[in-house]
Amino acid sequence: MDSLTHIVLGATVGELVAGKKLGKKSWLAGAFLQTIPDFDFIAGLWCSPAEDLLAHRGFTHSFFFIALLAPLFSWGIIRTRWGSKGSLACWLSLTVIELLTHILLDGFNVYGTAWFEPFTHVRISFDTLFVADPFFTIPVLIGIIWIIFFSRTHEKRLKTVFLVLSFCFFYLSYAFNNKLIVESDVKRSLAQSDFKWNRILITPTPFNSWLWYIVIERQHDFLTGYRSVFDTTTSIQYTSTLKQHQWLEGLAPREDIAHLVRFSNGFYAIQKWQDTLVLNDLRFGKMMGWEHPNNRYVFYYYVEQPDNNQFLIQRGRVQGWSLYSIRKFVQRIFHAN
Repeated sequence: MDSLTHIVLGATVGELVAGKKLGKKSWLAGAFLQTIPDFDFIAGLWCSPAEDLLAHRGFTHSFFFIALLAPLFSWGIIRTRWGSKGSLACWLSLTVIELLTHILLDGFNVYGTAWFEPFTHVRISFDTLFVADPFFTIPVLIGIIWIIFFSRTHEKRLKTVFLVLSFCFFYLSYAFNNKLIVESDVKRSLAQSDFKWNRILITPTPFNSWLWYIVIERQHDFLTGYRSVFDTTTSIQYTSTLKQHQWLEGLAPREDIAHLVRFSNGFYAIQKWQDTLVLNDLRFGKMMGWEHPNNRYVFYYYVEQPDNNQFLIQRGRVQGWSLYSIRKFVQRIFHAN
């Protein structure tokens, strides 16, 4: 998830786990501990763009990393004046719970999280939440503001904490249920078709859990489409993208391409933009694809210009957004004309 979500959720969890022993320090400690796994952004200073994709949410988002860091951090912090108020058990439980909360929450995004590094490179992704979802984050933000400024006792703060965490559980369950609804619609439509398919990926579109992006893998191509939980029609419009993986066969083996293929979990297609060979990771959708299904994909990598690939994840995400496109986006969600 985005940094703001981790910070406000971390402060809330800090109050729950250590508020009674650490007081207001638990908010700051929780917010800080929730952000530690994302310190892997520092690797981007030395890594190539393709390497940075795998470094992010890699080892620092693994259970093994938590097992290593939590005892060391707890042992060190109680020897400082700032952390001496809490016991080793208090700091250890706070650190473990905050780090676990971070990596478990990140597992709900399509990016993938390497829970089991360094023993396996498999990345976990439940594809249930967009990386920034204001409907999830804003209530948590309001909750921590209430805790900090309006709740004077630990007991009152705990009531707000339980309310906030109950909302988080409800929203995750709600998003998961929405995905099941869309998945059922997709499989029902596929059952009525006459083509064979291999895999299905369903993940939310930006900033909501109502409009979902669909990728269906077939032997030679991918079908992409969109489905809202509010759609009343049974048909789903798909657009085909040829895989064209053979265009990589003529290239000498390259580490960056191997990283991208692994990162995409096989959901990639090769295209030519004029004379430029481009690798697309289809999992991140198309630029305004719900309105313009033939637009380019958000994630694209210039195969023959590896030095021209900065900000791989971010560069296509907000391209084309405007007040008009936001209005059309909302209309598509609620199936309004």
